[in-house]
Amino acid sequence: MNTIMLFVVAGLAEIGGGYLVWLWLRESKPFWFGILGGIILVIYGIIPTLQKFPNFGRVYAAYGGVFIFLAVLWGWLIDKKVPDRWDWIGTVICLVGISIMLWVPRH
Repeated sequence: MNTIMLFVVAGLAEIGGGYLVWLWLRESKPFWFGILGGIILVIYGIIPTLQKFPNFGRVYAAYGGVFIFLAVLWGWLIDKKVPDRWDWIGTVICLVGISIMLWVPRH
């Protein structure tokens, strides 16, 4: 459960920080949106290091699948872009993939 929670917190930090930078640069929001977004992105960089898995590549690869899921939800809930069936199918494939990567027993 701790693993999933850290992935979700990291994802929200990455997407939220990136979104604030996007708003600043692409939608002419105030400069402080960009500064706050940058600070959040630095925090995002720290969060995955709290994972207990010893393999950096595996942790970041697995996080990528969670990021995809969160990005689809963000686009739907925040940007009001409704995901289609193919978005959801791709997301499920990613989540199955990260489950295999993280939790299949290895010797």
